Amino acid sequence: MIPSALINVMVKAARRAGRSLKRDLGEIENLQVSLKGPANYVSNADKRAEEMLYTDLAKARPGYGFLGEEGGVREGTDKSHTWIVDPLDGTTNFLHGIPQFAISIGLQRDDVLIAGVIYNPANDELYISERGKGAFLNDQRLRVAGRKQLHDCVIACGLPHIGRGDLQHGLKELATMMPKVAGLRRFGAASLDLAAVAAGRLDGYWERDLQPWDLAAGMLMIREAGGTVSGMLGNDDPLKTGHVICGNENIHRELVKVLKAVG
Repeated sequence: MIPSALINVMVKAARRAGRSLKRDLGEIENLQVSLKGPANYVSNADKRAEEMLYTDLAKARPGYGFLGEEGGVREGTDKSHTWIVDPLDGTTNFLHGIPQFAISIGLQRDDVLIAGVIYNPANDELYISERGKGAFLNDQRLRVAGRKQLHDCVIACGLPHIGRGDLQHGLKELATMMPKVAGLRRFGAASLDLAAVAAGRLDGYWERDLQPWDLAAGMLMIREAGGTVSGMLGNDDPLKTGHVICGNENIHRELVKVLKAVG
């Protein structure tokens, strides 16, 4: 794929912010002696990365709206286009020095996702997608895995934890899913889980209580890699519900069926 001017803008912004996050990651070990210190430092890293992204994207596409995890909604004069940005997806991983985190940039035009970039600066993996043009990892075309039976599949999920999610319901979902699959995984960065499904590394993924900036870029990746993505009902919009299920057509259908049975 020869990147379009739009993708080049997004990649340039992601790489610049990524260099800042990678430098910050190198400081995390020095901050582990203080619980308050690392938390504050990561918060500053989040905000600094988002401001860099906002500055670069606004310069390249003046007037586009911007929805970011840290700064919320920033209205633009162009009401058709909105950047949906997570400057640091996988904050808890980052806080602990775990190199599983990403910058996620999605672009929505009139409620349709048209471009996405997910970048993990720790390992320099860059995922890109553009509506109708496919999805790629470091220039390699992506395709969702072809497995058709859940018992052959490795599935990623989210897990409730202190302060977030319904623990009892989450345990029911896990108990129902575990006997049906080859393995469950929890990696802690929704954008990278979605990207891994697009790349065929994971066969499927589900999680509840996410935000648009967790989902936007990755949803487009999966669709452009030939996969299916929805909310828990199977035909609803994750950007509106905050819940997501994805995989190839068959595995998506099976995951929906299993999770619906849980209630």
